[in-house]
Amino acid sequence: MSEEKPLSELSLRILIVDQNVMRASVLEDGLREAGYTKVTVVRDMQNLMRRILEIDPDVIFIDLENPNRDVLEQMFQVSRSVRRPIAMFVDRSDTDMIIAAVDAGVGAYVVDGLRKERVKSILDMAVIRYNAFSKLRDELDKARAALDERKLVERAKGILMKERGLSEEAAYSVLRKAAMNENRRVVDVAQSVVTAARLLK
Repeated sequence: MSEEKPLSELSLRILIVDQNVMRASVLEDGLREAGYTKVTVVRDMQNLMRRILEIDPDVIFIDLENPNRDVLEQMFQVSRSVRRPIAMFVDRSDTDMIIAAVDAGVGAYVVDGLRKERVKSILDMAVIRYNAFSKLRDELDKARAALDERKLVERAKGILMKERGLSEEAAYSVLRKAAMNENRRVVDVAQSVVTAARLLK
């Protein structure tokens, strides 16, 4: 799959997953009337992940008529895996299913609401929620990475303090000087110190 990107243009590649020809045509007509021309319909649920990877859509519409728990769980696994905006249409639902859909990253979960004139607004909602969720996930990933790097530098400082009898400030100064001399980041030098200490145990 291509890497994540903000989505907003009419040039979106949209995949409709629906075994029912009539229902799929409602979605397809609604999208085409809204100006979306790159629409693909998949009716075969076998090897669905492989087909999604081949098509590489920007947005996925999944329409399930009276889905059972197994089918829903399969669709939620798809949602968790592909990192794309997903709108899911079902004829019936309950609170547990809705919670599971949100947890799986489904951007729009529509119960008994398959009407052509609603398709554009549902797509917009799925894309907007996906972009907001992606931004939050990116910020969380950056915060986690920064925390991991800080922990690594602390470990390297601790090793230098113990092995060389340095103060914390002096240990950090050694790391920073090595980073400048080698044109590397302090965290990369810290990783080398930690790795070397592990090898010498």
